[in-house]
Amino acid sequence: MKSSIKTDSKGRKKVIDACMEPCAIEKGMRLIGGKWKGSIIYHLKDEPVRFNDLSRMLGGATKKMVDQRLKELEEEGMVLRKVISDRPIAVTYELTEFGRTALKILDDLRIWSETHNIQIQN
Repeated sequence: MKSSIKTDSKGRKKVIDACMEPCAIEKGMRLIGGKWKGSIIYHLKDEPVRFNDLSRMLGGATKKMVDQRLKELEEEGMVLRKVISDRPIAVTYELTEFGRTALKILDDLRIWSETHNIQIQN
């Protein structure tokens, strides 16, 4: 990400070494930046969590949304789904080693957000 803007002698601007889509930051944001993904990863940091418990931890997320995001994270290799009982079906979710690599980034983001009292508009 060493792109820069140069102005020629006629005042025209040109981008040098433009970030080609998707750049490294965009790839990372797509992986952990989807709605609820970061929160899901963060809530799985300590131990495996059952689906309903995770849904409760997230508060404002619907079960359908949680299910969709968990499937995406599983496909991306961030989360592991384990069936712990067949009848009734019970599953837990836990972070993979790859998923754990995102925890430092998410913790830094949490600290930044708390430090600056970030507010969002609904």
